[in-house]
Amino acid sequence: MYDALCVLSFGGPEGPDDVLPFLRNVTAGRNVPDSRLAVVAEQYELFGGRSPINHQNRALIAAIDAEFTRAGIDLPVYFGNRNWSPYLTDTVRQMRKDGIGNALVFVTSAFSSYSGCRQYREDLERAASEVGPDAPGLHKLRLYYNHPGFIDAVVDRIMSVHHPGNRLVFTAHSIPESMARWCDYTPQLREMAELIAQRIGDRWELAYQSRSGPPQVPWLEPDVNDQLANLAAEGVAGVTLVPLGFISDHMEVAFDLDVQAAETAAALGIDLRRAPTVGTHPSFVSAIRALVEEKIADAPALWVGSAGPWPDPCPDGHCLPSPDSISGGRPHAPSGG
Repeated sequence: MYDALCVLSFGGPEGPDDVLPFLRNVTAGRNVPDSRLAVVAEQYELFGGRSPINHQNRALIAAIDAEFTRAGIDLPVYFGNRNWSPYLTDTVRQMRKDGIGNALVFVTSAFSSYSGCRQYREDLERAASEVGPDAPGLHKLRLYYNHPGFIDAVVDRIMSVHHPGNRLVFTAHSIPESMARWCDYTPQLREMAELIAQRIGDRWELAYQSRSGPPQVPWLEPDVNDQLANLAAEGVAGVTLVPLGFISDHMEVAFDLDVQAAETAAALGIDLRRAPTVGTHPSFVSAIRALVEEKIADAPALWVGSAGPWPDPCPDGHCLPSPDSISGGRPHAPSGG
């Protein structure tokens, strides 16, 4: 039934000349002035005027391709983005040219939300429509926040830096509260954090990062910097920061955690250790292969916890947008940039 896999992500600029065009793509239709985008662009200058996300996704694709070869899975792996080259529509057009009839789609967002789930499904529908009636079928794989391979990879990444007794602070991209009401974003984050913390054996907190938009619009809190201040006031001396809502060390991780949160922790006298994201961890790559095998080989759906596997396809009326999802700040999407 399926003859390809497409890795679908957010996209990011790959050089200084790409930054403003990329940000204009992300904020299209939101009336965000270039003066505001220029402020955001300064963050990219700290990292050579580029985002690492495309490079990291290409590394993941290479790891998936190698995993498929080991498992005897004969599927080519394509790469498409929402906001930057390689654009999803161009990728779907290439897939049609290559004779692909039906493709599975792995999205680099593990959790339920409009930005991280439904909007990607809308991207797939739009790309297929633009390519035409002979576009390949595109089937998004289910959400995988509670897949055991994902959990194993996060635990291993944490243990590579964790000091026993440190407080675990899990972070995820903040979204407007009105968006959160239409999805299971926070319950899924909390369930995954609890599953991980049970295995590590230390206390944990959930905080949010990368908020954008007008201050009068309520977003999920607490902000990670505020949470670090709260912990310092409690006398917590050591924190292991875990970017739970992200699968790669892209800009939200590199700037918001490795720069801003690190500066906050240093000012508060907190010993801060930041766990790497799963990236190309073998357990995570194996989890992607297992998700594919659910569809091509009727393999059982794997999960841990009590919620069971996320339904496939997603429930109707779930992960809806909200009026507050149109912001004037930095692009907010759980899959990064």
